[in-house]
Amino acid sequence: MDKVPVRVDGRFRLGDILGSGSYAVVYRAWNIIKDVAVAVKLEPITHSSSVQHEYNILKHLEGGVGIPRVIWFGRESTYHALVLDLLGPSLHNLFLTHNRKFSLDTVVNIGDQLLSRLEYIHSHNYVHGDIKPQNVVVGLGDLKDTAFIIDFGIAKEFWNTATSLHIPFCQGQHLTGTPAFASINTHLGVEPGRCDNLESLTYMLIYFLQGSLPWLTSDEEKLSSSSILERKVDTTIENLYRGIPVEFATILIYTRSLAFSEGPDYNHLHSLLRVLCSVSMPAALQINSHVSSALMFPLYELM
Repeated sequence: MDKVPVRVDGRFRLGDILGSGSYAVVYRAWNIIKDVAVAVKLEPITHSSSVQHEYNILKHLEGGVGIPRVIWFGRESTYHALVLDLLGPSLHNLFLTHNRKFSLDTVVNIGDQLLSRLEYIHSHNYVHGDIKPQNVVVGLGDLKDTAFIIDFGIAKEFWNTATSLHIPFCQGQHLTGTPAFASINTHLGVEPGRCDNLESLTYMLIYFLQGSLPWLTSDEEKLSSSSILERKVDTTIENLYRGIPVEFATILIYTRSLAFSEGPDYNHLHSLLRVLCSVSMPAALQINSHVSSALMFPLYELM
């Protein structure tokens, strides 16, 4: 790999690595002009750029609550560089801080916010493709209780604006995203749709309540995607939801029943979550007050 530049666009001085994925590395950086911290995502320039793809999507989604704000995009040396607001820790890191368990109220708040994020993303004709705890982060400062969805590198359009038609149902695709949270149809090679984003979100909420999922093992043992699919298919609704409210089973049954091109009823899903609150729904995530020390080490993570 070519030498990483010291600065990007002359004003963003790179610091330590915050995260890395299959196509890019994210650095903490400092805007030497405005004297503020930012995140910089670098990807070696190739014919097909995931970072450029992500930039284009984020510009279309610009202004949405819980959508990362783009500061600059361009070429620096042999890299594509995407500069974003620095965000806080991921739900994955906060979950570990909480000894792998969130309260019901916390999970309901997370689910309610992320349903709104997905509805916004879907309203702009995109499906995310990789909903998982590592790809949801909280903001910093006044936004510390706002959930942000990050990493749009494999997001796709599901609506053909030229024809005003939903993309056709298609099979034979490679598995994209993270097997542990992927929908069953995505495992089976079906083109991802809105329903698959929602199924992934439901698995994530169950994971936060239960501390794990039936198809996951210890971190030391890595199951193949085919083994995860087999366990996922064999897991009954009863076993998956043992000990947690039945509304989560209703949500999963609903998301799995959606047709590929069918528009989800987001209000119905919101209502299923909100009846679980013992008190009126607060606007905040209700987790940072318990882990304020974690916010001293902001992370911007990739897969």
